[in-house]
Amino acid sequence: MRTVKTASGATAVQIVYSSRRGARDIEHIGSAHDDVELAVLKAAAEQRMAGGQGELDLGLDRAGPAPPAGRPLPITSSRMGHLCDALDHGYRMLGFDQATDGDEVFRQLVLARIIEPTSKLDSLRVLDETGMSPPSYRTITRRLPVFAKPSWRQRLAAACATHAGLGPASLVLYDVSTLYFETDAGDGFREPGFSKERRLEPQITIGLLTDQSGFPLMVEAFEGNKAETLTMLPTIRAFMAAHRLPDVTVVADAGMVSAANQKAIEDAGLSFILGARIPDIPYVVAEWRREHPDTEISDGQIFVQPWPAGPADKRRDHVIYYRYRTDRARRTLRGIDEQVAKAEKAVAGQTAIKRNRFVQLAGGTRTVNRALEAKARALAGIKGHVTNLASQPSRIRSRSVSWDWTRRTGSSTGITSVGYG
Repeated sequence: MRTVKTASGATAVQIVYSSRRGARDIEHIGSAHDDVELAVLKAAAEQRMAGGQGELDLGLDRAGPAPPAGRPLPITSSRMGHLCDALDHGYRMLGFDQATDGDEVFRQLVLARIIEPTSKLDSLRVLDETGMSPPSYRTITRRLPVFAKPSWRQRLAAACATHAGLGPASLVLYDVSTLYFETDAGDGFREPGFSKERRLEPQITIGLLTDQSGFPLMVEAFEGNKAETLTMLPTIRAFMAAHRLPDVTVVADAGMVSAANQKAIEDAGLSFILGARIPDIPYVVAEWRREHPDTEISDGQIFVQPWPAGPADKRRDHVIYYRYRTDRARRTLRGIDEQVAKAEKAVAGQTAIKRNRFVQLAGGTRTVNRALEAKARALAGIKGHVTNLASQPSRIRSRSVSWDWTRRTGSSTGITSVGYG
């Protein structure tokens, strides 16, 4: 149905019938010269379009007068039933209803945030559109201090851990992100800091713990100018307090944890399995090669080097494991060959000197650092891990060293490993 202005100034009411091929027919109902006539013509057009269609009996007890025949029933309210029921079912499956003691305000805020991420004030509109009875804004602001307490987050974290089946030897992943705010001045918590998006606005740092499938277990918020590596220990401590864990094992690659971070982890009394940087040929590897001068290291061979703590050291005994892999050695040696070839061309003046660790400059003389080349070739294929766990297996046959440590120690001491990525 449409209305069109005619040349005489009247308003014509028409019904347009169209098809998929673009053809259409127009039925003229009449022309109106005032609002009353226009309303009558529109009603007639609606009756003609609904002709032959019976009215569905909804079984409703009409308290007021029935609408005229052929007119649509008035819509008094609506509800997104499937959406609300599905979200509410997921909320209860996670155990949040029991963790929050059935707090209805929190439940509605969570559902509104999932349906449409918006402000707390605008979430009332979202709830009203879905057919729920939203609380007043004053009630929300009154409940916010309760939701902000650490104990409230710990109860939610416990529910998430229970749903994820967290237990001994579970792998927990940690990552960091930032949330920025559209404001110019910081307030001590929202502060400008390092941003991967190169933003200058004040931000906060978010630390998130998940299980190996990405299911969230705990979230913590920090100042926006706090370094990412400084957020891991507070999050781990909060996680241990929430689940009453006596110890966790931090598993990280060498590039993720510096020497200062490793010391902070150990000062906190935590166990760790960390990738070890290898600046020189390890003693155990060099000794094995002296004893076996004509033998190649076999694929998967592991060298164990104890590193006991001294009288003045405030740490546990360490053990360093070096493992050799043939595939890793092949890739590393190929890269060394390419870099040495470039270094030789640079020394010969055939190419410009670029960043190449095998080019040695001394007093204006360019040479190839053969000593560094020999050390790099001797270390090819070897990767190290250092741990302060009390009991390690003397021989590790698993393909993943860190996983085998976690599995063996976790089954007996109840350790949960935390990977940092």
